Amino acid sequence: MTTDGLVVVDKPAGWTSHDVVARARRTLETRKVGHAGTLDPMATGVLVLGVGRATRLLGHLALRDKTYLATVRLGVITSTDDGDGEVLATEPTTHLSEDDIRRVIAGLIGDVDQVPSAVSAIKVGGKRAYARVREGEAVDLAPRGVTIREAVPSEFRQVGEFLDFDLRVRCSSGTYIRAIARDLGAGLGVGGHLTALRRTSVGPFTIDIAASDLDHLDVTPLSDAARSAFPVMDLDDEPATHVRFGRVLSDFSLPADGPVALFAPDGSFLALYEQHGRDARAVAVFV
Repeated sequence: MTTDGLVVVDKPAGWTSHDVVARARRTLETRKVGHAGTLDPMATGVLVLGVGRATRLLGHLALRDKTYLATVRLGVITSTDDGDGEVLATEPTTHLSEDDIRRVIAGLIGDVDQVPSAVSAIKVGGKRAYARVREGEAVDLAPRGVTIREAVPSEFRQVGEFLDFDLRVRCSSGTYIRAIARDLGAGLGVGGHLTALRRTSVGPFTIDIAASDLDHLDVTPLSDAARSAFPVMDLDDEPATHVRFGRVLSDFSLPADGPVALFAPDGSFLALYEQHGRDARAVAVFV
């Protein structure tokens, strides 16, 4: 039943990314399944899986750009910056206007140094930060450079003394949406956290192609996946022969920077190559 290729899954709420991989292994009847990137258990949405030989493709995919739909609650600070944590403090928000919120959000957009949430999967002394938090430790993480390209609020709703709204975010890999909610709340002086999070795209992979039934998964074959995810070059017989063995292609120009998917004359996917000066060199060979 196993086919080498990619599967795009709509991760259910309450599942870890590893839970999704475990289910996919059973559904596809293979142990060789991996995932690109991670989604928190509370989050839903796009998770890219590699099956068979395509697990080696995952690390080369251009997955730096991501989009999310989030729901933020202002006026409540939690221990995890989301709705799963303990409430630490509350503040009324009835004095806030939509303009106040848009102004502070505007200050969070761009290239910023973001302090990750303490319950992130970042390792501290060889141990995940979230594991240390759960054991009662105080964890201080260093800021990391991320890019928040867009953050658009909408659908403002007063819930008692608190204020909920939806937030569409387009950002670089490594951005913590929970940290955006936390920093927004801090900037407004009332605190804030996430109550819902949905990832709608990762690189070229969007939610409209994601499978929600994890018991019935269609695998995009490796060749099709490579053609959709990378710049492509179709080779003649002679260079294809060299590429099959991962040899350097001397005085050879690829059509794009970064990994390029090279295909044999019969249409089969051979390898990923990158330009190095006048030569093209193998990144990963798949035959």
